[in-house]
Amino acid sequence: MSTFLLVHGAWHTGRAWDRVVPLLAGHRVLTPTLTGYGETAHLLGPEVGVHTHSDDVVRLIVDEDLHDVVLVGHSYAGLVISDAANRVPERIARLVYLDAMVPEDGETAAEVMPQAKAAIDRALNSESGFRVPPPPETAEGLFGVTDPADLAWLRSMLSDQPIGALQQVVRLDNPAARAIPRAHIHCTDVPEGFVRRPVPAVQPNGEPAVVRELDTGHDCMITTPEELVRLLLDL
Repeated sequence: MSTFLLVHGAWHTGRAWDRVVPLLAGHRVLTPTLTGYGETAHLLGPEVGVHTHSDDVVRLIVDEDLHDVVLVGHSYAGLVISDAANRVPERIARLVYLDAMVPEDGETAAEVMPQAKAAIDRALNSESGFRVPPPPETAEGLFGVTDPADLAWLRSMLSDQPIGALQQVVRLDNPAARAIPRAHIHCTDVPEGFVRRPVPAVQPNGEPAVVRELDTGHDCMITTPEELVRLLLDL
């Protein structure tokens, strides 16, 4: 039995994994909702950001006494799992970056993905000064989701993103964290103009890079959960 800790991305909640969890039967699976999203939206404030969410993950790992964790981060949560693994590397068996931002030490989301700078500007110029609303739905759907029923379910879980998630730096200064094996899963149906940062040929631990692909849009846990689970178990 493996322990999977699945961390949702920006604007989403732990409910995003609802189709994945049953397919991982026989394994321990945790799907927390990060501070400021969904049922914790009332806690959203200008101080909430990457470090708040890293705290959420580390606290869960410690409180549940988790070890040998397969720590999966979707999208923005690539920053979160990186920062968390830097703090408790001895408890992490593998990091899985699921169509995710992959930072270097001291980087912010805006440095990993320059498109985030526009979202920061919108938040700073908004009434609140810190809220980043979900992107609008287009003719191509939302986050790669196009089925009307799936879109309705997706919209029901979305809430604002804090600007701190885009501005706070990720710390990767613990040498022990560099020894954790990594894997990357890329969704191949990407929006026009989106450029993904290339994965280095060699992982920080010296092993060859591990990259897998899913022929779907960004929210693969909603659109292709079976295929996603097969990859997670194979890894």
